[in-house]
Amino acid sequence: MKPILLRLNIALSAFLISAVMMAAQTATPAKPDDTVVSDKARQIHDSAIVVDTHADTPQRFLDEGFDIGSTDPNDVGHISLDKARRGNLGAEFFSIWVDPETNQGNFAKHTFDLIDSVYEQAARHPDRMMMAHSVADIERAHKEHKLAALMGIEGGHSIENDIHLLRDYYRLGVRYMTLSWSNTNEWADSSGDINDEKVQHHNGLTDFGKQVVLEMNRLGMMVDISHVADKTFWDAIATTKAPVIASHSSSRALVNAPRNMTDDMLRAVAKNGGVVQVNFFNGFDDETYRKRMEDQAKDQAAAVQKYVDHLKADGKPVTYVDMERIQREWMAMIPRPPLKVLIDHIDHIAKTAGVDHVGLGSDFDGVSGATPQGMDSAADLPKITQALLDRGYSADDIRKILGGNTLRVFGEVERVSREMRTSSSK
Repeated sequence: MKPILLRLNIALSAFLISAVMMAAQTATPAKPDDTVVSDKARQIHDSAIVVDTHADTPQRFLDEGFDIGSTDPNDVGHISLDKARRGNLGAEFFSIWVDPETNQGNFAKHTFDLIDSVYEQAARHPDRMMMAHSVADIERAHKEHKLAALMGIEGGHSIENDIHLLRDYYRLGVRYMTLSWSNTNEWADSSGDINDEKVQHHNGLTDFGKQVVLEMNRLGMMVDISHVADKTFWDAIATTKAPVIASHSSSRALVNAPRNMTDDMLRAVAKNGGVVQVNFFNGFDDETYRKRMEDQAKDQAAAVQKYVDHLKADGKPVTYVDMERIQREWMAMIPRPPLKVLIDHIDHIAKTAGVDHVGLGSDFDGVSGATPQGMDSAADLPKITQALLDRGYSADDIRKILGGNTLRVFGEVERVSREMRTSSSK
């Protein structure tokens, strides 16, 4: 399970069980989402190529044995082929995320394993899903009514400081890489530990980090600046020759999380020609939720230590399945905010950076169910179209937000790559 805002692993213990029970008795129940998708909104939504740039479902493929073709009505996951079809999700960038703490010495191996897990799902369901490596592939998948499966590496530590591995990942179909995850690596500072004095930082990108950005430009791999420290962001913007993306980030003006982007950053991405894909996680979209998470931090940390100590005593590893179940219980202790908070971030970024520079980066299957009310899976994506229509957005602008902007940037990255490759071959 991916640690969320505070990078805490969550523990199953007597403390957790009693805390969840107490929260269930004392928390104010959230009002149910009552969004009704009109015929007009559905028509607009179904006319778009909907692109989501971040889902952590590969963790389920690899560690849980999850089949994306599942029709299990009790499955609490966000992504399945049925859910994607109901939400007209046309293209999904599956996150290739390697936990840097539990995979020490095996970053590349686990990266390859996760990549393989995505290919295996596509091979299992060739009539409904296909691997996609380009804008043209996405458009072809759309015409064939298949889910286009793409991949983005979440964290530069996966390349193990080896530019050759970066090229190998590109050859296997990886089309973006987040320069850092919540951990600072040897060449890019992260927002997740930027204030940790025990971590060696670089004041942004090192010279090698800048070489990585330029090689990504040459290959045609999108540079993703979600998770990075502020200085890393500015270094990336100054270095890149192609538009960048923020694959799953929201607005810091609305929620003061270091993972979110300031208005100056939003304007810089617009000037760069890039796109910011809004994260659906409540902790990045709702300030009250974020503060409640912070209030729980000490109790969570204590539970973590207790559980880890228990596992060590029994000689057992911590599994993804355990962590996902446990973290869902912690997230359930905080009432979910309304769908409005997600739309507020889309609206703010559209007004600050421009409607051509905002998209969707859900973080589905990576936030333990902590999404706004009514956004329970990919099947609920049409509710975003309805909400934007209610705020006065035109059909054309809604289609841009749903995926058009990401496709434009992806296409521009492909163009820059062709130019750089042609220039280097002369």
